Amino acid sequence: MIKSIRILLAVAAFHDYEIWQMDVKTAFLNGKLEEDVYMTQPEGFVTPEDARKVCKLQRSIYGLKQASRSWNLRFNEAIQEFGFIRNEDEPCVYKKFSGSIVSFLVLYVDDILIIGNDIPTLQSIKTWLSSCFSMKDLGEAAYILGVKIYRDRSRRLLGLSQSTYIDKMLKRFSMEESKRGFLPMRHGISLSKEMCPSTPQERERMSQIPYASAIGSIMSLDSS
Repeated sequence: MIKSIRILLAVAAFHDYEIWQMDVKTAFLNGKLEEDVYMTQPEGFVTPEDARKVCKLQRSIYGLKQASRSWNLRFNEAIQEFGFIRNEDEPCVYKKFSGSIVSFLVLYVDDILIIGNDIPTLQSIKTWLSSCFSMKDLGEAAYILGVKIYRDRSRRLLGLSQSTYIDKMLKRFSMEESKRGFLPMRHGISLSKEMCPSTPQERERMSQIPYASAIGSIMSLDSS
């Protein structure tokens, strides 16, 4: 949950911990399948003499219903092998303590935050992850889930901004020229079922308005 990330960032800011970020390349391809899964031969890679045959998958691929779960199980196995302990209430948050050395790891699909107070230990975590998966080192964390991270370490302050996300959302729904307001609709308005489209023409017009997508984008913004 985004609130778990915010809590750990607050802890990092208060104690002046390092906040590093890594990205897992093609994360879902690392999952191990627990059942037999078959797929048709991909277009352009069909073997002429075996055109009627299907492929048996040896590993998880993108598009499978179980792909995300398989990847999570594979990552959990790897990171616990390194000595991390999984949080019981937040399964994608891990911790590791060794004397005065503190390390946290946050996984969000393929985005990873590594937080801690000892640089050599954090470097060893990155080395371990790179030995297990194909990784991209992003250095100090700047963005996480579309949220920009501003940091003033001299004052132990950390701020989060979604201005870039908001700008993209407004552009997507052609609302760049919209004026600011406290609510996305007129105050005091009462909605009713009678206001729903009733004619084919009205339904056709409403089908062109991405209402559900817009609301989903706003909810994602609000949850952060």
